[in-house]
Amino acid sequence: MGRGPNLNTSDSEKHNSKLGAPSLTLLVLHRKKHQKRLSAPSHWLLDKLSGAYAPRPSPGPHKLRDCMPLIVFIRNRLKYALNSRETKAIVMQRLIKVDGKVRTDTTYPAGFMDVISIEKTGENFRLVYDTKGRFTVHRITAEEAEYKLAKVKRVQLGKNGIPFLVLHDARTIRYPDPAIKVNDTVKIDLSTGKISEFIRFDTAVIAMATGGRNMGRVGVITHRERHDGGFNIVHIKDAMDNSFATRETNVFVIGNEKPWISLPKGKGVKLSIAEERDRRRAYAIAGH
Repeated sequence: MGRGPNLNTSDSEKHNSKLGAPSLTLLVLHRKKHQKRLSAPSHWLLDKLSGAYAPRPSPGPHKLRDCMPLIVFIRNRLKYALNSRETKAIVMQRLIKVDGKVRTDTTYPAGFMDVISIEKTGENFRLVYDTKGRFTVHRITAEEAEYKLAKVKRVQLGKNGIPFLVLHDARTIRYPDPAIKVNDTVKIDLSTGKISEFIRFDTAVIAMATGGRNMGRVGVITHRERHDGGFNIVHIKDAMDNSFATRETNVFVIGNEKPWISLPKGKGVKLSIAEERDRRRAYAIAGH
């Protein structure tokens, strides 16, 4: 019997090996540059039938699943542009600022607590979640646009023993107040980039859930549960005296007795389906 063909090696690989070219397995190690529309994050609120692809966020301070590209915010939310070409014309005029810095990348990843400013129209927005876990177009005043809140993710010593902390938006701040610990919230002055105040992560403070099924809900921390080898649980009670629990990593402190930021419509109180129905009916009756 004759020797059969080698099924493990394709003709193209044989040809490349003769020419001394690299194998095909070495040519696929590059960053993905495309994002299919169906697999895009649902909180972008993109419809399925407007194309096969969605804008892929550039590498930046926020993760792909936790951010919103500027093109989605400008074109799909604010309706200031009809297509990608018009959006690029807007950002290339240096009209859009994120946290006080001009951004000319249409796919720059803006994330939770970021301040987006449009000087030409005098508008300022802060990216926060609604009770359904979606980024909402939340307009803020010029005074509130001068600062942002950030959660402390890591505190450690760097080179030459210099203390520094890392925030949820990838900022690194050297020589912080020694009293600031992990999970605390700091208030950042966007003009200087320095910490002006901070809030301890403790009971009786106001917090927002930034992950899980309760994303976007706001309430007062009642107590915390520690689970060694597992996830620490935080219990929160909202303004309607409804209690819910979430992981400690999903809790973002936003104030002591009062929130340090203005909250979107609903004030972080999640309504049941029946309550939402009754509210819609009341609005409809009042409108007539």
